[in-house]
Amino acid sequence: MSSPIFAVFLNSPCGTEIIFIDLSEIEQAKGLFNRLPESAQTSETGVSLSGQLWILEQAAKTEGLATLKEKLLVKPDDSNARFDCAICEIAAHNPEVALDHLFYIQQHDVDFKDGAAKELIVAVINTIAPEKDVDGFHISNVGLLATGQKAMVPCTPLGCLMMLRDHHGSLSGLNAVVIGRSNIVGKPMAQLLLRDSCTVTVAHSRTKDIADVVRGADIVVAAVGRAEMVPGDWIKPGATVIDVGINRIERDGKAVLVGDCDFASCAAVAGAITPVPGGVGPMTIACLLANTLTACARANGLDEPQGLTA
Repeated sequence: MSSPIFAVFLNSPCGTEIIFIDLSEIEQAKGLFNRLPESAQTSETGVSLSGQLWILEQAAKTEGLATLKEKLLVKPDDSNARFDCAICEIAAHNPEVALDHLFYIQQHDVDFKDGAAKELIVAVINTIAPEKDVDGFHISNVGLLATGQKAMVPCTPLGCLMMLRDHHGSLSGLNAVVIGRSNIVGKPMAQLLLRDSCTVTVAHSRTKDIADVVRGADIVVAAVGRAEMVPGDWIKPGATVIDVGINRIERDGKAVLVGDCDFASCAAVAGAITPVPGGVGPMTIACLLANTLTACARANGLDEPQGLTA
């Protein structure tokens, strides 16, 4: 695990002073940080330094990355081990891997430690430069998308939109129900459908008579993270179903992957439906590559590739 040297710039009567803080010695680094003036501690650099010190301190209290990975191989749903693993990955400068762990917790154990996973997700995402945020999760890109401006669009909703446009052509006037209100899929999916002039309803765990709500939809996007939650009798005949969920369950003594929809019963009614696996997943990967190309073009003042974003 590498620990960077942090440079903190201070303004003093003698000019600008630079204090170097070695994060490899956590206790010494904390002591030095605490002796900094309040203005330095609350600066952008100071807040970043404080966060890194907290991460390194928490990582040092864990069983270690290798042991935690072995635990997850035996018991993937061990939220404590997965959270500690995320902490260690952040400390090791692997934020993408850490986010994978945190999103897993958020999907399967949303109330873990009173939402600790969500808080850490936000903290990690907000350290990413918005122009390099090819996942489209940073608050700047979320705000741009919500107000109809040019933004990096989250990969999974973008892939879903591309499939819907390819199948329907125009989405204008269609009734769409998005099941799930996550920041990763549900909310941006609803924004994208609104931009294409759909009439959008976002359903969630507190929605009353959810079956009746879903039955009125021409388009159903299931992104709730509950295995086979949506049965065929919720689906309007001929509707298009996009199944974003991917859940590992045991069936006939074997581990299998299933979506948020009961595929057999929904496929018997729907006009089109995405399989799990092999449906939304490949589109997410493709859109991540597309966003990377788009971000590169924007960063270098080049013409953006056409048809790769919303």
